[in-house]
Amino acid sequence: MRVVLLCHAATSAIRTAAFAGDEPLDERGLRQAAELAGRMPRADQVVRAPSLRCRQTATAVGLDSAAPDARLAGCDFGAWRGRTLDELVATTPDAVTAWLTEPAACPHGGESLSALLERAGRWLDSVPSGHTERGQPVRTVLAVADPTVIRAAVVHAIDARPRSIWRIDVTPLSQTVLTGSAGRWSLRSIGSPAEQP
Repeated sequence: MRVVLLCHAATSAIRTAAFAGDEPLDERGLRQAAELAGRMPRADQVVRAPSLRCRQTATAVGLDSAAPDARLAGCDFGAWRGRTLDELVATTPDAVTAWLTEPAACPHGGESLSALLERAGRWLDSVPSGHTERGQPVRTVLAVADPTVIRAAVVHAIDARPRSIWRIDVTPLSQTVLTGSAGRWSLRSIGSPAEQP
C-alpha cells in the first residue's frame, strides 16, 4: 500500500504562523494549487479532510472526486484558533509549555496531541485495502490533509515519540509518501511541490 499525503495550500493562518481554524486558501495558495492541476500522482482512492482549505486544495489540483473523511480533520486548537504562538507565549507561557511537552495536555480546550496522534494512526492503519470500481486492489491512496495530521501520520508510521511531531516540517502543497500496511509503515519521502515528480 502506498499513501500519498498532500498538504493543503497556503492560508492566512500559515502565512502568519497562527493556529488554524477553518479559513479558506489565500489567493497565492489558490494560484499555487491550480499550477499543480493534472500533476498529482495516480491513485486508486482519493480522500480529503472536511475543512474548507482541504476541499479548495483538492478542487484546485483537479481532485474534485476526493471524498471527505472526518478522521483527516485538522487538530482542534480550541480557544487558540486564529492566535499566533508568539502571542500565546507572551500571554500564557505555562499553557504553551505544557502543550509542547506533555502530549496529553489540552490547555486550549480542543484536541490534545495524544488524541490527534491516536486518530491519525487509526486512520492510517485502516486505509482501505479493498478494490477499485474495476475490481483491482487499492494500492495507492491520495489524501489532502492538514500539516498537523500529516505530521501525526509520520510519527505513527515510524513509531516515533509523540513530541517528535514538532520536529517534522510539512509545507503547503508538499507530498509525504508512506508505504506498507497497518503496524508496518515506512516513510518513503517528504518533499515540497518543486521536488515532486
